[in-house]
Amino acid sequence: MPRVAMLIQRYYPHAGGAEKLVQRLAPRLQTRGFEVCVVTRHEKGLSRFEVIDGMPVYRLPAPGPKPLAAAFYIWSAVRLLSKLHPDLIHAHEILSPASAAILFKHFHHRPIVATLHRGGMLGDIYKLKRRPFGMQRLSSLSREIDSFVVISQEIDSELAALRVLPEKRVFIPNGVDAAHFSPLSKMKKDHLRTELSLPRDALVVVYVGRFVVEKRVNHLLTLWPNIRRVFPEALLLLIGTGAETSRLQAMSSPGVQFTGQVDDAASYLQAADIFVLPSSTEGLSVSMLEAMSSGLPALVTSVGGAPDVIQHNMNGYLIPPDDLPALKQGLLTLLGDEALRVRLGKRGRECILADYSLDSVAMHLGALYHNLLRA
Repeated sequence: MPRVAMLIQRYYPHAGGAEKLVQRLAPRLQTRGFEVCVVTRHEKGLSRFEVIDGMPVYRLPAPGPKPLAAAFYIWSAVRLLSKLHPDLIHAHEILSPASAAILFKHFHHRPIVATLHRGGMLGDIYKLKRRPFGMQRLSSLSREIDSFVVISQEIDSELAALRVLPEKRVFIPNGVDAAHFSPLSKMKKDHLRTELSLPRDALVVVYVGRFVVEKRVNHLLTLWPNIRRVFPEALLLLIGTGAETSRLQAMSSPGVQFTGQVDDAASYLQAADIFVLPSSTEGLSVSMLEAMSSGLPALVTSVGGAPDVIQHNMNGYLIPPDDLPALKQGLLTLLGDEALRVRLGKRGRECILADYSLDSVAMHLGALYHNLLRA
């Protein structure tokens, strides 16, 4: 059975898109004949080693400021991988995880797959370009990494600009468990709202994600009093946590509810009426895919992979980033038009079933692993 080591900066209980994807993808890869483990950074309060969903998770020391922490993680990862003897390394990021994979490859000659989970001004490529010797590092990554998993056209264009060969760029978008994230009947939805202590008659707008600056949750809170003047029964449900939590809670107003972090947002998505994601930058949002799979109309900014998935007013609702009037109009339009919500939600679900199922992602990724191992 081929052994695959997934290298990622953070892992469960962190609930970012990359972390959720790896957590849900790894068991499917194991059913396809791969032995998968995760190698991540240790954080206070977490075990150095545990088994999650049948998968070994190793948490390595990364103390001190960023450069020192990165060096510790890279060296510790190479030492651990030398004991685990994986047949293939999958780095989820081209910073520390990819650096560790390349160093290991020099000693043990194993193939490397790398996934960039974000493009644009907060993406790995942009960050590396602005670091000392960044272009040299990018050139080395382009040579040493055997295959790049591309999740959006934006990231593919960035890799092409670095002259990464087309045969090294494999388009495998993020995916979602469409059976778990599925729409409910009206009766089941009402019952679920009771369980979650949500008002049955409210129009519920839900955000799921980290509370960090680039997600622009503050825009939602700024606009919400205006939305409530038109739709007094509307409820803004904010699911997540992060560095901006205290500031965002201070901006709260009537009709806003913070849930904190939840391990599984499926029930909240199934109980809601609209999904909103006003980010200034994204990779390919897993929360957006989960919302669409749940039958929700998705109101999102046209950044990252969102325009690859959503056609405006066909299977979702796209707006420009950092455009508060457009965000306000989008919310008012969807809140005021039930037929539009139903149509966009239905077509969004069809889109997920056709192109973004987690089983499809696992199948394509498994085929890529096999091709590299044979080579």
